[in-house]
Amino acid sequence: MSLPRYALYFTPRPESDLARLGATMLGYDCDTGVATEQPLLPGLPPDELRSGTAEPRRYGFHGTLKAPFVLREDSSLNDLRSVVRGFAAEWPAFDAGTVSPRQLGRFIALTPDAPCVDLSVFAAECVAVFDRFRAPLTDKDRLRRATQNLSPRQQALLERWGYPYVFDQFRFHMTLTGSLPEERINHWLDCLNGYVGTHPLVIDALTLLEQENPSAQFRVVERFDLEGRR
Repeated sequence: MSLPRYALYFTPRPESDLARLGATMLGYDCDTGVATEQPLLPGLPPDELRSGTAEPRRYGFHGTLKAPFVLREDSSLNDLRSVVRGFAAEWPAFDAGTVSPRQLGRFIALTPDAPCVDLSVFAAECVAVFDRFRAPLTDKDRLRRATQNLSPRQQALLERWGYPYVFDQFRFHMTLTGSLPEERINHWLDCLNGYVGTHPLVIDALTLLEQENPSAQFRVVERFDLEGRR
């Protein structure tokens, strides 16, 4: 029997321009759990857009802060929610600059146009604070990562924190596509730069999401506003 997975992401405020853009682009709204109609992008056939966004559609439009994990046997969803609520109450919202579409490997994501120390620190705190809720890695988890050509540093982070792209390896991104054929990446970039453009990014909440089973899409459990003061 598969256990649900949980994740802590940044998701834009529902009904904001950025949230609508992400949900429309991916064809799925993780706040409502319903499919959305994807846009008609000049030069990008609808079938190619649909297939090219299939992987990120499973997760919804987001920026990863604490990657998906199964709860430890001695933890509950209510325990996790309580700690997330307390964490969000102490952390202030902050301006993270602007984000634009960029190539990361063979996929495209919205990434910050300039480094943001606050965002790196916030992500690191999320990794460390909520790790006590994460069940240990399984052999299946390790096997899934074995094809990703992780560096020794990333492999060590995977073993310790359950995810290889944390701390010094972290790069905030809001994924727009899955892995694309190399010969189509520049064409996709041109299309997305024209459609998506540049957006301001304010980190104003921490969102808890749930994936009920491996074939399910992630769905927002609760979005916790950051309410701390500087």
